[in-house]
Amino acid sequence: MKLKIILKKDEDNEEAKKALDEANGDVLDAMLALEAQGKVSPDEQSTHSTTYDEQKDYVSVRDTVDGQDEKDKRTLGQKIKYLCKLIWLKCRNNKFTVERREERIISIPVWVLLLAIIFAFWTVGVIMIVGLFFDCRYAIVGPDDLSAINNVMDKAGDVVDKVKEEVNNL
Repeated sequence: MKLKIILKKDEDNEEAKKALDEANGDVLDAMLALEAQGKVSPDEQSTHSTTYDEQKDYVSVRDTVDGQDEKDKRTLGQKIKYLCKLIWLKCRNNKFTVERREERIISIPVWVLLLAIIFAFWTVGVIMIVGLFFDCRYAIVGPDDLSAINNVMDKAGDVVDKVKEEVNNL
């Protein structure tokens, strides 16, 4: 094992060798002797202990593993319940907006839109598609990052705009 002793000056290497010889090759004793002489500075903010003191900054590995095991042991029903709760929070915190020519027409919670889709899928679907042909744009706004969904809705609007251009060019 190689030891590198950091001294204040390069010429102090001789003193390090001398201290190592005086300590009969014991590196720890040589370091302590050099520190006592003020020729090497001790490590800053470094503590070493063989006793166990509970640290607030550290997380118990056992608790972490047990928590992961509990997470893996969830039943299908518990996983579905968790998923429903997550969906509900996303639906409650975000709003579905309809804009036409940069003027907001409608802004409703996403859960209202989901209920409308569940109970009147074909009606809502047709209204949304027809709305695209009348220059309506759809977006979901709120604290959550739903840019992927908004990008899909923007692309659908762009496709309808291209179809309208093709029809006008005929």
